[in-house]
This record gives sequence, structure tokens and C-alpha cells, in this order.
Amino acid sequence: MKIYYIDKLMKIICDWKNCKEIGAYKAPVEKDNSKKYRLLCLQHIKIFNKNWNYFENMNDQEIEFFIKSDLTWHKSTKNFGSSENFFNILWNNALDDKLNIFKTSNFRDFKKTKVSQTDRDALQTMELNEDVKWEEIQSKFKELVKKYHPDKNQGNKKFEDKLKKITLAYSQLKKTLGKK
Repeated sequence: MKIYYIDKLMKIICDWKNCKEIGAYKAPVEKDNSKKYRLLCLQHIKIFNKNWNYFENMNDQEIEFFIKSDLTWHKSTKNFGSSENFFNILWNNALDDKLNIFKTSNFRDFKKTKVSQTDRDALQTMELNEDVKWEEIQSKFKELVKKYHPDKNQGNKKFEDKLKKITLAYSQLKKTLGKK
């Protein structure tokens, strides 16, 4: 950085080669989002910005990693179950219900169960409870396919939509509960 003293005032001169204008605009020195920068004049900052390519010299994997990392503002994320995760602490406090807000509900039982909400919804769609075994899920699926198949119901759109929901529910349960 070139510094000149003019009339007892310090002036920072543009970092561009052979430029004597005042450097008033910041331009990054490196692509690592560090605090390092150089100062350029208006004319040279425009040239710099026009030619700046953050992804220059990066391969496809590096670019993909950057984009995925950008979703969390390039900060490491904490597992929901992590003890220092704010939302986990909040959730546990809500479930402990020290103020007896949820006295009439079964939140403590909900906390202990191993079935996710998505699986609960799928089980409800298939008209099953949480204690069901995989073999029962399979037989219920076959029963519901026979019951709601469009060919059995004169191509009625209502039954076709119901069968789609059942098939999606079965796929969800197969993915998470199947063959256990």
C-alpha cells in the first residue's frame, strides 16, 4: 500500500501499477474471505470487478463444496442431538415442561418413541398404529392396493389419489422400517 503525505494529510494511493489516484475502494487480495484487501481508485476498481471471478482455478468439486457450504453461511453446523445446539436445548426444555404447560398431552411419551413424525403420518395414512410389525405393514399395503386400485373402482380419481398416498406412505415406511 502506497502512502503519500500531501499538505500534512495522509493519502492512500491506488494499488494499481503506475496509478497516482487516491485509493478509496476495497478489493480483496485473496479468495478466502479474509480481511486482507487493497485499495483502488474508481477507474481501477471497475476494471477489477469486471474481471473478478471467485471460482477461477477451482475444479467442479471445489465449486460444489463452496455452494453447499454457502447454504449455512460457511459456518459449521451442529447435529440436532448435539448438547450445545440451541434448538436441542430449547426442545428438551419444552419437553421437560417444568411449567406444566403440556400437562394433558403425552409429550414425554412422544420424546421416548423411536418413530419419526413422517413415519407416524405414513402409518396413519395406511390406517396402522405405531406398534405394528413389518409383516403387518406389507399385508396392509396389499389389502389397501386391492381396495383402492382404480381398476377396482371404475377409474375414479378419488381412489387413484388415495392409492398414490398409500404407495408414498408404504415407500416411506419401507425406507425407514422395512426388514428390521
